[in-house]
Amino acid sequence: TEPLPQAAVDAMKGAVEELGHRETFRGYGPEQGYEFLRSTIAQHDYRDRKIDIADDEIFISDGSKCDCGYILDILGDQNKVAITDPVYPVYVDTNVMAGHTGPMKKDGSYEGIVYLPCTPENNFVPDPPKGHVDLVYLCFPNNPTGAVASREQLGRWVAYAREHEAILLFDAAYEAYISQPELPHSIFEIDGARECAIELRSFSKTGGFTGVRCGFTVVPKTLLAQTEGGKKLPLHPLWHRRWSTKANSVSYPVQRGAAALYSPEGRKQVRALIDHYMGNAKILRDACIKIDMKVFGGVNAPYIWVKTPDGLTSWQIFDRMLRELNVVITPGNGFGAQGEGYFRISAFNCRENAAEVARRFQTFR
Repeated sequence: TEPLPQAAVDAMKGAVEELGHRETFRGYGPEQGYEFLRSTIAQHDYRDRKIDIADDEIFISDGSKCDCGYILDILGDQNKVAITDPVYPVYVDTNVMAGHTGPMKKDGSYEGIVYLPCTPENNFVPDPPKGHVDLVYLCFPNNPTGAVASREQLGRWVAYAREHEAILLFDAAYEAYISQPELPHSIFEIDGARECAIELRSFSKTGGFTGVRCGFTVVPKTLLAQTEGGKKLPLHPLWHRRWSTKANSVSYPVQRGAAALYSPEGRKQVRALIDHYMGNAKILRDACIKIDMKVFGGVNAPYIWVKTPDGLTSWQIFDRMLRELNVVITPGNGFGAQGEGYFRISAFNCRENAAEVARRFQTFR
């Protein structure tokens, strides 16, 4: 990603300076994160959009990727898990490592996981399964396909979760890249989601915090989960206990840097970063279209999902582009069986590199 916005840099410098003086030194912070950041997030990301989220329903963390794994600390291994396919691999791997799946099958999938195919026919947004599952991972805008879900589509998922007493883990790491005003940015824009959903967000792709590490998870107090014995318990206090036992949130300078992204100057700089990446996406998307490749995504997301030409496998296209163009793309089958025959292009780069890759694509035959 591009360098940090200056507003975040200045705020972190100031915070480090504070820690160098007895009068302003801070030790262990609140496990849930500092109030100044949680209240800022609640106001700008939720209440300004007329979404009812309280400050203490937000938990600051070292990134949404980490929270994907941490959340399993409070969920049992008997749950039936559903994922989209293709999928961000962390959703699968964290469940495997936690012992929440069965053995791996010959095709690379795992027993105990329900795979929801995402294809051009459903615009890479699957419908809920016909049978029962307990835990569903959804990511929109999607990594790797760049697909987005409409309000109606998310409404069907919320209705399913409420009917089946399932939990939706909604990864909204790329919501800031949505450009179409009718598209929802949060699962909590859907009525009833507070009773069935957890939302994960990140500052990595909006504020360049890939190396700094900061994100947050929203766990509503109204979200209940059922024990094996049928007793319903709120997840909010369990998640708080997990954090107070295993972590001390994120460092003070990092949280000051994250809060600065919401300042007037910080918001301008974040917007400029997003516009830069989406400019890259347009350049790369148009370049693929010019050589008659079938392209998806890259409009409301920084990822472009491309069908391989001439029946090539994902690894064959990777090999050819590396050898012939000196360009690295991501093979689609790394995201699951439904990713075979596709590859992903990321817009996270400088403009010069994006333009050069687009030029090299024109020589690919």
